[in-house]
Amino acid sequence: MPTRQSTIQIRVDGERIDGTLVAPSAVVPGVLLVHGWDGSQDQYIARAHEIAVLGCICLTIDLRGHARHVAQRHAVTREHNLKDVLAAYDELVRHPAVDPAAVAIVGSSYGGYLAALLSNLRPVRWLALRAPALYRDDRWNLPKGQLDPEDLKAYRQTSIEPSQNRALAACSEFRGDVLIVESEHDRTIPPAVIKNYVNAFRQVRSITYRVLSEADHALSNDEMRQAYGQQLLGWMGEMVKGARAIKA
Repeated sequence: MPTRQSTIQIRVDGERIDGTLVAPSAVVPGVLLVHGWDGSQDQYIARAHEIAVLGCICLTIDLRGHARHVAQRHAVTREHNLKDVLAAYDELVRHPAVDPAAVAIVGSSYGGYLAALLSNLRPVRWLALRAPALYRDDRWNLPKGQLDPEDLKAYRQTSIEPSQNRALAACSEFRGDVLIVESEHDRTIPPAVIKNYVNAFRQVRSITYRVLSEADHALSNDEMRQAYGQQLLGWMGEMVKGARAIKA
């Protein structure tokens, strides 16, 4: 199925963030792809085309503090970026071909953390998290770049209950289908964080957990990126096919 690509701008807090909308000719599900800190939508555009072929409308975005908005890097907070993701979600579901009851959020690292938060603020059917990050709830409006890296490192080594963390609390209330992908040699997101996320999903329809063998956090080479792409595409294909079977 051929796909088409168009650039859009999304209004948020009186500014505009850039996005790229990738869509086939006739679709129902919508997929929002959110990059991590230090990333950009460029990392997900090729993946968006692959998912669109399954019969989905995909939207990638540049979070504030990145790409064209890199000048804001030292001022942007988690609140700013959560608003970016909320605005992007609302833009996606406004598309006339998107079924608002069939929306997937795909997030990597910081984007996975934002995706988890979003799932408690908007209807989400499918949630795909690759190496999702985790942060303390306090200092929410402190610029993200000013968070203490040593404190963050220690926090991510601990066992955390959903009642103790906003993102995990959102996961504990999520009732859709989940994919969690861990990198075997991740030096940024330790296994304790992944375990906290997996344990938080207590009411989901299904949860799929995968470990990318030999992969690091950034998926530094083509082989790692290809392995992740296969996992994500396979899972999304299964979810979309299942949803269509139910409708039929």
